[in-house]
Amino acid sequence: MQILLCKLIILAVLILPLSSTSQEDKIIEIKQSGGSRQDQDKFPGANILFKTNNKRVILFHNGAFIKSDLAYFYSKDNYFRAIGNVIFTQGDSLKMTCNSIEYYGRKQLALASGNVFLERPDMSLSTQKLNLDRINNEAFYETRGVIIDSASTLTSKKGTYFLDEKKYRFRSSVVINNPQYYVTSDQLEYYTELNQAYLYGNSKITGDSYTIKCGQGFYDLDLEKGVFKKNAILYYDNKIIKGDSLYFEKEKNYAAATKNISILDSLNNTIITGNYGEIFKKKDSAIITRRALSTNIIDNDSLFIHADTLVATGPKNQRILRAYYDVRILKNDLRGKSDSLYLDESTGLTKLLSKPLTNQQKQIFTEEEINKKNPILWFDKSQMSGNKIFLLSNPKTKKLDSLKIDGNVFIIEKDSLSKNGYNQIKGGFLEGVFKFSKLDNIIIKKNTEMVYYLYNDEDKQLIGIDKTTCSALNINFIDGQINEITFLVAPTGDVYPDQELPKNERTLKGFAWRRDEYPTSVADLFDKNDFEE
Repeated sequence: MQILLCKLIILAVLILPLSSTSQEDKIIEIKQSGGSRQDQDKFPGANILFKTNNKRVILFHNGAFIKSDLAYFYSKDNYFRAIGNVIFTQGDSLKMTCNSIEYYGRKQLALASGNVFLERPDMSLSTQKLNLDRINNEAFYETRGVIIDSASTLTSKKGTYFLDEKKYRFRSSVVINNPQYYVTSDQLEYYTELNQAYLYGNSKITGDSYTIKCGQGFYDLDLEKGVFKKNAILYYDNKIIKGDSLYFEKEKNYAAATKNISILDSLNNTIITGNYGEIFKKKDSAIITRRALSTNIIDNDSLFIHADTLVATGPKNQRILRAYYDVRILKNDLRGKSDSLYLDESTGLTKLLSKPLTNQQKQIFTEEEINKKNPILWFDKSQMSGNKIFLLSNPKTKKLDSLKIDGNVFIIEKDSLSKNGYNQIKGGFLEGVFKFSKLDNIIIKKNTEMVYYLYNDEDKQLIGIDKTTCSALNINFIDGQINEITFLVAPTGDVYPDQELPKNERTLKGFAWRRDEYPTSVADLFDKNDFEE
């Protein structure tokens, strides 16, 4: 028992000096004062330090000097409260002034109040109350704070400054005011040296030529570029750009969007959607891929154009839309498909083009297979195809004026009275005109062939099947359907009774009925390949 007691005494002797030294390192020192007094009734245990003439109170703790007019110093608690023109300095890197300060030596925590102004070489912070945690090197406030750095003014209701990282974490009504931009956010992390910000919650950036909204984002304030997510919207060059993720870079006049994107062009009354898009402001152009869909508002109607890739260029009334690969068109009065498309709003010209065949394809493809690859249009019940299709609209009214088809012209209508009959006209070149946005009249030239079912006007009984060839013919339409056919050059052919014309003679060479490709809704413009990542 005595041996154990001796060991405990020796251990205590060894520990006490170490503990005492450690504690002395943390004791607040009085470096200077004009005088001191005590008032045990009002301030029990306090040493009241005050200034006289120009001799101010100076306290010191672990590298920090605190100057004031008056200080209540509690040595036992290692605590003081300083009042009047307080100056807190920590080396050459930090200076803070305030009306009063409470300092806890054991926690190395300073609570500054009244006109607090914290200053570092790269920034300054103003607020009414500030807590400075010297152990963790953090300063935080819950009263409105104003930060000024080399280029910007930042304000928020709550904030934390991480001294080591030179980073702010702002919360509640955050504002960054800069001559080049204006930023608001629910929460924002800001790196003073890098001049970069991470935004959280409802955030908005307003520049001289753009506005960005998002729920989460990163923004380089020097370069004015960043990445934005969560309901991200970019207002840019009379366009509204949305996407699951947006990238913007002002200097390059460039923006990009990824997944569920949409680009609303208010000047051209156009909406383009897709899964990836790029916008080039200087070129006034946009490229959209993956489920790309353009919606043009024309005379209270919508023209939908879908393709693998859409490229829109040009300003208002001079806009050109190019569509590539598997183009599909839907409008109230027409449907269409082609390999590529060119639409010039300044002239009203739309071109539907086919993909050139390889030499091998030219040798092995049948005429039917070639026709199935050609551009195609459906007007009401008429199916029209050819090597190249040209539509001309009035640039002002956007209404269809004329139609041209160059090469391998094929018009097919399902005969409404027979079960398997098709009215067909084939030729080398077609010219047509529209009236009230519906086909009114067309002329077909060069090696024209026709198969047409003729009926009695009174009882709608089949008279026969007219199979004729000629150099040119004229077709008149009523309500989008063939009404009357006139041969312009002496035709050769005959009208065959139904039972006398074999079934294999009732379709022209190259016949391809493509009604299964006819889109009835916007959903039909897409296929399974559009939804594969």
